[in-house]
Amino acid sequence: MSRKQSLRGASRVLQAIFSIIVGVCFTGPVVAQDMPEPPGLEFAFEVRVQVADPVVVADLPSGQTRRIIDILGGTVEGPEIQGEVLPGGADWQLIRQSDGFTDIDARYTIRTDDGHLIYVSNIGIRHASPEVMRRLNAGEVVDQSLIYFRAIPRFETEAPSLDWLMTHLFVSSGERYPNGVVIRFWKVL
Repeated sequence: MSRKQSLRGASRVLQAIFSIIVGVCFTGPVVAQDMPEPPGLEFAFEVRVQVADPVVVADLPSGQTRRIIDILGGTVEGPEIQGEVLPGGADWQLIRQSDGFTDIDARYTIRTDDGHLIYVSNIGIRHASPEVMRRLNAGEVVDQSLIYFRAIPRFETEAPSLDWLMTHLFVSSGERYPNGVVIRFWKVL
């Protein structure tokens, strides 16, 4: 038997094995189920922070600007959590120079009224028309309804009473003002 015939024989054996495996794994037609209800949202809390003036790190060759906005402090209010935002966090932004589209990477710490610490990492985007984004990034007051500002937060804490922050997904919606940010967080049900 030539090498070519051996390879053809081995190929047929492999095809037969593959057919058996596929037949076993997919023994029936895939039937679509009715569309389930979308997940609900439950308001969790609101964060109001004061921020410093942006520090422009660089205008990058990619056509983006890297800037950092220090978080000076703030408040946290919600049905199950109250506290303060500690100074020392920041928002590391990457802004597209052509239209102001902004990638947001905010990280900060919350201290609850009963002394528990929560690390927050909030990754998101902010955009509007180029004119609105130009005015917003220049520190002007703009109509917040014209801006899409959404993020996906993650939380870390050792407090058992706050475990719900780490066992659920959350979404947030933000508003940017000249010297501050308001962010509302919703738990995905």
